[in-house]
Amino acid sequence: MTATSNPGKGTALITGASSGIGAVYADRLARRGFDLILVARNRERLAALAAKLADETGRKVEVLSADLSDRKDIASVEAVLRTRGDITVLVNNAGFGAAAPLLGSDIDRMEEMIELNVSALTRLTYAAVPGFVERGAGTLVNIASIVAISPETLNGVYGGTKAFVLALSQSLQHELKDKGVRVQAVLPGATATEFWGVAGVPIEHLPSEIVMTAQDMVDAALAGLDQGEQVTIPALPDLAEWDAFDAARRAMSGRLSSTVPAVRYRAA
Repeated sequence: MTATSNPGKGTALITGASSGIGAVYADRLARRGFDLILVARNRERLAALAAKLADETGRKVEVLSADLSDRKDIASVEAVLRTRGDITVLVNNAGFGAAAPLLGSDIDRMEEMIELNVSALTRLTYAAVPGFVERGAGTLVNIASIVAISPETLNGVYGGTKAFVLALSQSLQHELKDKGVRVQAVLPGATATEFWGVAGVPIEHLPSEIVMTAQDMVDAALAGLDQGEQVTIPALPDLAEWDAFDAARRAMSGRLSSTVPAVRYRAA
């Protein structure tokens, strides 16, 4: 099938696109009519996926091999995001996790996690969003995790990085609400990908009833995007639980700053 461009929907740039969640996003967005720019370290995997999607969907699929832990490679992706006016969607999916507690973790590895999960994501966001604002349209999808609101679940540094992704997304939702830019944070639970092997916990060790396929996870995330959700938790049965959690946070925010300490902290 011959690949064709589609200026109507534009191009989606997806990081961590060679496998797992990123590869499923690539498949789903191509089938929705988006052209693609696939970003990951493994050029062979990217090329194979690009050829498959171009053949099956007729979309234009480009490959950008980049290691987002390398500042030069990040710069090359930033340049694409800044200069390509056809990019209408950025999916910040690249990242890795850990399951070992603080005392069992290597600090250099934790720093690498922060650089990828936080710094790289932030730089790519800063590269893409000004163009979205200038054009009055664009969609930013940040893949966080349920550990953003449940940091006790896995490694604390990993939870901290994903809490950052959620907080950044919520701040941008507020800042960009009148700019024509949509911002969605996706908080997956346990998902059947290579993540668990990298994190040091074989997926076979997890209870099968808590593990979602990457296909179902992405389909749920896109359904949430279609429904206008700003935060999507694919496994959460009742959205009212999140709404109540977020409403409590917002209500409390008006009581977090004052000229005097709370009564309980005042000297007798």
